[in-house]
Amino acid sequence: MRPDCSAAEAGMVGALGRDSREQRDGDKVVIETPRLILREWRDEDSAPFKFHLNTPTVMRWLGGIQSDAEFDAFVARNRACAASHGHCFWIAERKSDRAILGFCGLKRVNSDGASNVGDHEIGWRLREDAQGLGYAREAAEATLSAAFHRFGAPHVVAFTVAENAASWGLMQRLGMVRARDLDFTGGFAGGGSEHIIVYRIDKEDWTT
Repeated sequence: MRPDCSAAEAGMVGALGRDSREQRDGDKVVIETPRLILREWRDEDSAPFKFHLNTPTVMRWLGGIQSDAEFDAFVARNRACAASHGHCFWIAERKSDRAILGFCGLKRVNSDGASNVGDHEIGWRLREDAQGLGYAREAAEATLSAAFHRFGAPHVVAFTVAENAASWGLMQRLGMVRARDLDFTGGFAGGGSEHIIVYRIDKEDWTT
């Protein structure tokens, strides 16, 4: 999972379904769920994000701990995606205490080796103490609603590795199905390469 995306129009936008709302917050796109706000990156997000998420456990299936340069490039790609497409891997912030829990959002496929470059790709990453509490599903459902109802995606894909059962298990619970014809071998910023497995959901199969 990697980044790309940005904002748009002013004022409140209508309901997205599944108990989520999408709205404007200054120049930031915000998707609001019962417990979370998904928003664009701010300069001050980098330090807490790295502290909580650039850890061996969180990064186990993502190429390992990132160097400062790799992390900065990750954030830059997110902001570039936001500027180009109106969406990105947004910061996931808990409403109750404004804690940064990780990210969830949409980018466009741009991974080396992928045959479906340009497709809408959903991705998420949560800190260890936020896992297993339903936050990832809550954020991902709202993100898929935005993908289909706001951003006009005909389908959405997600990437992971076979060993990451928690990741592909959520993909299945979201209604995504294996797209073996899209699997590929790709590299991670931390070095090495993996066999990437792909899941997909079409707009007509998404119920809100």
